Amino acid sequence: MKAVLRRGFHFALTVGPGVAWITLFLFLPSLLMALLAFMTNDPYGQPALPLTVHAFTQVAGYSFLGWSPGNLEVVWRSLLQAAYTTVATALLAYPLAFFIARAPVRYRPVLLLLVIVPSWTNQVVRTYAWMQILAPDTWLSHVAVALGFLPQHMGLYPSSFAVSMGLVYNYLPYMVLPIYASVEKLDWRLVDAVRDLYASGWRVFRHGVFPQTVPGLLAGIILVAIPAFGAYIVPQLLGGDRAMLLGNLIAQQFSSMPDWPFGAALTLVMLLFTFGGLVVFRRMARRLNAGEANLL
Repeated sequence: MKAVLRRGFHFALTVGPGVAWITLFLFLPSLLMALLAFMTNDPYGQPALPLTVHAFTQVAGYSFLGWSPGNLEVVWRSLLQAAYTTVATALLAYPLAFFIARAPVRYRPVLLLLVIVPSWTNQVVRTYAWMQILAPDTWLSHVAVALGFLPQHMGLYPSSFAVSMGLVYNYLPYMVLPIYASVEKLDWRLVDAVRDLYASGWRVFRHGVFPQTVPGLLAGIILVAIPAFGAYIVPQLLGGDRAMLLGNLIAQQFSSMPDWPFGAALTLVMLLFTFGGLVVFRRMARRLNAGEANLL
């Protein structure tokens, strides 16, 4: 009897904190959002009974004025923005990770610190800094005007381009670090074996280097794509009304244009897309035999 009690106490002590954390910060908020999504919006924008699916028809674009693709366009634009951000950060992170990994050992901690330190600053402050960089009459705006991309005395923000720049800057460290971890563990004997077969530079990367860095790349994609899909601060400050994304649309429903059931339904849609993406990446990781599959 004492052994059973001891095992039960040990199980509660080791598993209990994790279960409590997931219950408090994942399960209960998700359950509350699911309940709100099926409630009715009262005249003051607050949730009320009876239960209905009206919020989901709003997400699909149906209202008393008929059908409009506006909400679906916001969801699609958010997916594209997350894809752009993920691809751009991956393209920048690969050479940066190799540069750090091939640098002298004594310099690597400093180089890694230079990548990480900006992320320790408040995201609002960093975004305001980008507003100053992309404002009218800065050298970037002058270059854009000279190339014919902007009219005279116009700035690069608010715009979708500014949002992309801000998101890539903010999430680059989350792509660099897992790729760097994979590069550091590269088995260079395999790379040399590919070179010994007189493979071109591209084939060396494709067959000798890239497969070994796939685990880090998949982990980076997850760490970047999910927050970029639901980003709020960067699109709000750098995009304004010109780059409405899902995070901004959800925030509107809980603040300036209160419609809590509609906001909760949009949140559920975002969670479903996120869960679907995680399932896809889990299958990809298993197919590629990537060790980071356990992250999902």
